[in-house]
This record gives sequence, structure tokens and C-alpha cells, in this order.
Amino acid sequence: MSDALERAAADAVAAADNTRQVELIAAVLAAQQLLNQQQPPAPACQHQQRPGRSAGEWLGIGAAVCVGGVGLALASIAIAVGAMTVAILALILRSIWQDVQKGRR
Repeated sequence: MSDALERAAADAVAAADNTRQVELIAAVLAAQQLLNQQQPPAPACQHQQRPGRSAGEWLGIGAAVCVGGVGLALASIAIAVGAMTVAILALILRSIWQDVQKGRR
């Protein structure tokens, strides 16, 4: 009978150990569930792809480039005309100055 008693005691100890392991596993699972509930979900991707430019946008860009090119051309012409005017004025003044210098001698 003592063998049966010893076996029963060993089985009781094993069952108690198994019960503790099951309780620990249940506690860990409960803790994981709490952590998952408290963490906010990962934010969705905020990057939004912009679709390509429409035909109207390209026409607007082309018109702006054309107007800018014409403006730049007109400004270049104005600068060239101004430079030629200054050069001609300098030549005329030099000629007048030479005439004045000849008249004094």
C-alpha cells in the first residue's frame, strides 16, 4: 500500500506543478492582451502620391515660360539700345570736346 500512496503523492505533486504552469501561462497571456489593448494602432501611411500634372497645368507652365522668355528678350534689347545710346553719346561728346580744344589753340 505504501507504493500506491507514494505514487498518489507523486501524481499530486505533478498535478500541482502542472496547475502552476497553466496559471503562469494564463497570466502571461492576460498581460499580453492588456498590452495589446493599451498600445495605439500603428499609424497608417500619411504619404499620399500626387497624380501627374494635368494638361491645363502644363499649358500654364508653358505660357509662363513663353511670357518670361519674351520679357527677357525685351529687357536684353532695351539694355543693348541703352548701351548703344551711351556709346554714341560718348563719341559725339568726344568729337565736340576735340573741336573745342582745336578752337582754343
